[in-house]
Amino acid sequence: MPPSALSGIRVVDFTRLLPGPYCSLVLADLGADVVKIEQPGEGDYARTMRKNLIRGKSTYNFLVLNRNKRSVTLDLKKPGGVEVARRLAKSADVLLEGFRPGVMDRLGLGYEALREENPRLIYTALTGYGQDGPYAQRAGHDLNYIGYAGVVEMTGEPGEPPTVPGIQGADLGGALFAAVGVLAALQARERTGQGQFVDVSMMDSAFALNFTALAEQLGQPGRKIARGETQLTGSVPCYGVYECADGKSLLVGALETKFWGTFCDKVGRPEWIASRYPADLAETKRVRAEIAAHLKTKPREHWLKLLEEEDSCVSPSLTPAEALEDLQVRARALLYETDHPTGGKIRQVSLPLRLSHTPGRYIRPAPELGEHTEEVLGESGYSKDEIAALRKAGAIG
Repeated sequence: MPPSALSGIRVVDFTRLLPGPYCSLVLADLGADVVKIEQPGEGDYARTMRKNLIRGKSTYNFLVLNRNKRSVTLDLKKPGGVEVARRLAKSADVLLEGFRPGVMDRLGLGYEALREENPRLIYTALTGYGQDGPYAQRAGHDLNYIGYAGVVEMTGEPGEPPTVPGIQGADLGGALFAAVGVLAALQARERTGQGQFVDVSMMDSAFALNFTALAEQLGQPGRKIARGETQLTGSVPCYGVYECADGKSLLVGALETKFWGTFCDKVGRPEWIASRYPADLAETKRVRAEIAAHLKTKPREHWLKLLEEEDSCVSPSLTPAEALEDLQVRARALLYETDHPTGGKIRQVSLPLRLSHTPGRYIRPAPELGEHTEEVLGESGYSKDEIAALRKAGAIG
């Protein structure tokens, strides 16, 4: 197997649920040795919080999200627990945590404390609202973060209440920005020899990803834009979702003149070509209503057959089940099947990066709770007797 991009990099990961583990999943797939720290007994909440338990142990989400990682159980509130964490951090390249600001400091595991023993450490804190500001100590989830970032109000049909987006933009956006921060800090360390603190906020990340709407608002300071009034939320008929006769949806993204012209010609309505960018919202509503009525006369497959060989930027709206079987998904190997001691054969979503010389890799299934505790502690210099004492004290599971 060729070397991976992050071979030799160790990440000590204190996060749980989705955002932090998704960040460390990306790093693990790229070759990092990710040591997942979990609470004895319960572990990462994602192991059991959903109803899709496999053989009564772990959820499918957990199995997919935590491949290529090793699990260490560690109770930071028990004697010796913090010292174990400090020793793990001393030899780590990256520490990833998702507690509210100040929690790790109170435990003696904050950045300033750990950098004294490991100045090369890249300490990455992925939190809801960041390390400062009036919201820093607030609890939250993805929906709260994207609400503050202006995403929810731009999602849904004009004139209707906003809707919850289909993906967790703040959670996953924050995870990816955290991974980018880690990679940038690793590159900087190559030049300076020094680690650094990486502060990533999920609200900040969602705000940054809401770039198009925010840029449009910044360009029109005297007007409050709303969904249905911007190019990508309904102000033009050439970009939108249209229902067909069978209840399935057709997605039209024909923003450019050539694509829109092809679409209009192929569906038999060339008179729409001049209405690609209507003069006002009233005209948009009229043309969109005409398109909707026309497309609803035939099933989606009829329109796809007319347009599939043409450059028209038209596609179906697939369900998750349909997406899993899509021809392009198969051609790009976006799924692969592995054996898991708990789940048997499971299908997983692949790392969506193709590196020609240092590809991502799959080397181990998601770990059982505490599966690698003795192994990792042994690598950190703990003797069998010391490990036994830590277990007796409840510091490890």
